Amino acid sequence: MGRYGKEHKEATRRRIIETSGRRLKQDGIDGSGVAALMKDAGLTNGAFYGHFASKDDLVATVVAEQLTGQRADLDERAPDRAGIEQFIRDYLAPRHRDAPERGCPSAALLDEIGRCGDTVKQAYTDGLMRIVDDIAARIAPDDPGSARVKTLTIFAALVGTLQLARAVADQQLSDALLEQGIRDALALLDSAAPN
Repeated sequence: MGRYGKEHKEATRRRIIETSGRRLKQDGIDGSGVAALMKDAGLTNGAFYGHFASKDDLVATVVAEQLTGQRADLDERAPDRAGIEQFIRDYLAPRHRDAPERGCPSAALLDEIGRCGDTVKQAYTDGLMRIVDDIAARIAPDDPGSARVKTLTIFAALVGTLQLARAVADQQLSDALLEQGIRDALALLDSAAPN
């Protein structure tokens, strides 16, 4: 296959992963068939198996990539409480609520990931724990392990708040949920820090 062929195949694979990430977060895993995912990437169904062994393989890859992107976003922030606070404020911002296809894979897909096979669950767990460990290291630099479970609790609060804010029909109630969620997450953050 020459050099062009290998580079072209990798570029095509990247395109499938990127377009699938948006579609999966918008329509869900069950609501996104292989045909739709490939159409979004501008490819035929038949091309799918040249890149992925199964839909689960694609979903696991997308989830891993999405969480890697989220971790990179966190890494660009200040390496202290201020960076975590900005992450929390951005996470529970109306613009994140209103654009699930561009947002966190946890908030968009968590219930479905829980019903997926081990490959997807493992990809999710690995990616999530890298984010959690990064945050825990900022909360308790001398003993990040001590803040790991509290950090998971903060992340769970963010995800649940965002899911609820997306689900309610009342815009004012949704905005109030986001604002209260920020206050609650910051209080959890303060309680997680070592005395």
